[in-house]
Amino acid sequence: MGSAVTYQNWSQISDSFSIEDQTKGARGVLEWAYSHYDEDQIVYASSFGAEAIVLIDLIYQVKPDAHIVFLDTGLHFLETYEVIEKMKSRFPSLKIELKQPALSVDEQAQQYGSALWKRDPNQCCQIRKVIPLRETLTTKLAWISGLRRDQSPTRKDTQFINKDEKFKNIKICPLIHWTWEEVWSYIREKDLPYNELHDRGYPSIGCFPCTTAVESGGDSRAGRWAGSSKTECGLHA
Repeated sequence: MGSAVTYQNWSQISDSFSIEDQTKGARGVLEWAYSHYDEDQIVYASSFGAEAIVLIDLIYQVKPDAHIVFLDTGLHFLETYEVIEKMKSRFPSLKIELKQPALSVDEQAQQYGSALWKRDPNQCCQIRKVIPLRETLTTKLAWISGLRRDQSPTRKDTQFINKDEKFKNIKICPLIHWTWEEVWSYIREKDLPYNELHDRGYPSIGCFPCTTAVESGGDSRAGRWAGSSKTECGLHA
């Protein structure tokens, strides 16, 4: 199991998974990932949004003690922490880690000024999300993400297996063919816990200063950094 990160055949592997099964290829991708990489070589970086709830349930079926990391910026909604606790109870054997940045919110304010997310959201995301994930991935060959192609135009070309230039490893995205409706059908069918903010018009949930509710039918990322040109936190650049 496991190998040095090479990209010679990653696109061919990505094309080999069937999308005709009930999970539209997701289960096969996860089975490949957890058989190819040792448990200390792969991690799922989870947002604990709707897609994450589906992915955690699928991962549990394949690897009940998988390592899952949540980038705990210290600025998340209370409802996000509540759903994490519910998922811990539902899947007790999973290794769910809350990864915090080197600077607390107060320490960041002392060093960069208060409300950095308003003045320089890219710098705030770099400190509170990108650097902590880079630290997590230092010892990993691959990481799993819940990206879907129909989430936004910037994600429409995502493959099952992707060369990750930012973190210099493999990014595995099992849910690329899932629709928003299919995500919710799965959650309801399995009676899975989910973030209650989804019921209040929040399709994508990040830090509370930078996330707003959106009108139904719009881009699922529209509520993130509303009023600015920013659409990504920097993890998926």
